[in-house]
Parts: sequence; C-alpha cells; structure tokens
Amino acid sequence: MSEAEPVPASAPEAAAAAAVLDALNATDSNGTEALNATAKFVATPEGTALAYGSLVFMALLPIFFGALRSVTCSKSKELGENDYDSGFRNAADMPETITSRDAARFPIIASCTLFGLYLFFKVFSQEYINLLLSVYFFVLGVLALSHTMSPLMARIFPASFPNKQYQLLFTQGTGESKEEIVNYEFDTKNLVCLLISSVVGVWYLLKKHWIANNLFGLAFALNGVELLHLNNVSTGCILLGGLFVYDVFWVFGTNVMVTVAKSFEAPIKLVFPQDLLEKGLEARNFAMLGLGDIVIPGIFIALLLRFDVSLKKNSRTYFYSSFLAYIFGLGLTIFVMHTFKHAQPALLYLVPACVGFPVLVALVKGELIEMFRYEESSPEELAAKEASSELEKKDQ
Repeated sequence: MSEAEPVPASAPEAAAAAAVLDALNATDSNGTEALNATAKFVATPEGTALAYGSLVFMALLPIFFGALRSVTCSKSKELGENDYDSGFRNAADMPETITSRDAARFPIIASCTLFGLYLFFKVFSQEYINLLLSVYFFVLGVLALSHTMSPLMARIFPASFPNKQYQLLFTQGTGESKEEIVNYEFDTKNLVCLLISSVVGVWYLLKKHWIANNLFGLAFALNGVELLHLNNVSTGCILLGGLFVYDVFWVFGTNVMVTVAKSFEAPIKLVFPQDLLEKGLEARNFAMLGLGDIVIPGIFIALLLRFDVSLKKNSRTYFYSSFLAYIFGLGLTIFVMHTFKHAQPALLYLVPACVGFPVLVALVKGELIEMFRYEESSPEELAAKEASSELEKKDQ
C-alpha cells in the first residue's frame, strides 16, 4: 500500500502527540516503494493477494477496537467533568484532545520532522541512528503493547488471582510547595502485561522479526486511535485535508519520503511477506502499510462513533459508513498502485472517502448541521469549567 504510523501509548500533550504521530506518518507514507524495490522478486498472485488482504485486515483491527475504546475513554472523561471518579488511575491513560490549531500545525510539524530525518540520514551513519531508534521504540512499544493488553488480561485472570496494588511516586519540594513529578498506579496484572510485552520487545530487538514488528505496530495504532481525540468534525476535516496535501507533495514532489522510508528501521509500519507461501515465517519480501494511514483516518472514524453515541439513537450509521469508506479507499489505493506500478500516497484516496461518505450520509439524513456542531471538550476546557464552578460555589 502506500503508507501509514502513535503513536506512543500516551502523550503528555496533544501537540506532542501530534508531532510523534506526524513523524510516524511521514516516515511510512511511501512504504510501498520499499516493497516494490525488492530486488528481482516477482510475487505470485496468491502471495500478493494474501499479503494485501492481511494488511487490510490488520489495518481494520486497531481502527475498530481503538474506536470502541475511545468511547470508553470519552465516558470516563465525562465522569471527571461531572465531579465523579474519572476512571483514570494515571494521567497517561487520559485521552489527548486535538484542537483546530493542533490540526493546522500537523502538516508543518510532519514536514519538518520528515526533512529533519532525511538530513540526519544523509549526514550521520544510518547504523547508529537506527540503533538509537530501536532502543527508543523498544521502550515505547513495550509500554504501548502493555497498555493494549491490560483490558484483555483483566478478563482472563481468575477472580482468585492475587492482584496487589502498587504506586510509583516521585515528588519535588516539601510542604505546600511539594509537587508531583511522577505518580503512576499499577497492579500485578499490569506487571504481567509488562513482562509479556518485554519478551516481545527483546524478540524484536534481537531478530527484527516481522511478527514482533506487527505486534508493536498494532499496539501503536490502537493506542493512537484510542487516546487521540479530535474535538469536532471541522478539526478532523482540517487535519485530514492538511495531511492530504502533505502526503501528495512529499510522495510525488520529492524523493525525501522514499529515502527516509527505506532508511528508517522501526515498528512504524505493518508488514506481511508476499513469499509466505513459499518460505513460511522466514519470508523476507514484504508488502507494507505505514501506521499513519491507519491512525490519521482512524481518529476521525472514532470521532464519528462518539458522535453516533451522542445522538442516543442506538445506531452507528456514521461509524459504519466511515469504516466502509476506509475499506473502499484502501482497496482503491492498492488497485491504482498495481495498475500504474507506482507507489501511491494512501491519504489521496482515504481522505475523500472517509470524509465524503459520512458527509453524504448526514446530508441524506438531514443531520449535517448537527454533525458539525458536535463538540468535545479538551482537558484545559474541562479544567476551566471546574475552576469556574468552584468559584460560583464559593460566591454562593
């Protein structure tokens, strides 16, 4: 396919999350070029169909389940807004809200990051850069995979399992000036998840096996869709529109993205071997899809699911229409790529599909204005509301 990219398990700020997401998207947006450049390898029709079918299936998993988990995150955030227990033990589990200003900066940050990586690979040794990146993504991957596995493990462990609670706390200063630097709560189940994730991480570091790569990639993508929240549909349109232009420019206008994609060794893409039928798990000729082509449309699809929930009509019309639109756009990318034998910027097809289909449905249903009026509050806005409500209580 053409591209795609996390995102870290949890970003401290929406802007930081945006920068990481963009960097990931940038590095992978031309993954197919690397795929087509495999030396003198001609994939069989069966192998090609299996590889691309598997990539499409894997891309759908984090979008579907990440969107569902984003609804849970949103409800927990609303509980906090209403002065109840927010349901988040740690700030890292809180969703980050992307505003229109963040969305407008996305393409600029992504372009600067992409070009910066290009210069780094031109000036410094590729071997040392990838060594540093491997260690960096090892840590991020372990945390992301652990966060992804936690809800599943909570269901698997029996009720009799001795689950002890722990807290990691670092503070600065004393008395009234005492300030928390790190306050992280976890339990025995989280430690088990961390241990399993660490095993996968070591496997990836030592072998760079494509299955370990995909486990990390799926975790990054799911965390991105779950924890990065667009505040409204207009912001989503700004984000997707900006990255649409960014993607087309860097793929067709320069060789920067191709160079970085070929040089960058990190689990920021999903891969599947086209020669799996011939060589089994040791196959080496990969088709690939960057995580940005999953996360960027995914956070917009997740927003539409939360909009569906807000309508309280027991219907998921906009979620399913955008989900089907994503499948159509990804399929069209593959078709055009094989027809013209040239790497394609996937967002060129995904953005019109994922935005156009739901808007058309809203027009038909007469809910277009309602869709664009739907708004989600950012943590800063929630804090401002809480502060104002406390002042009102004191005045009374």
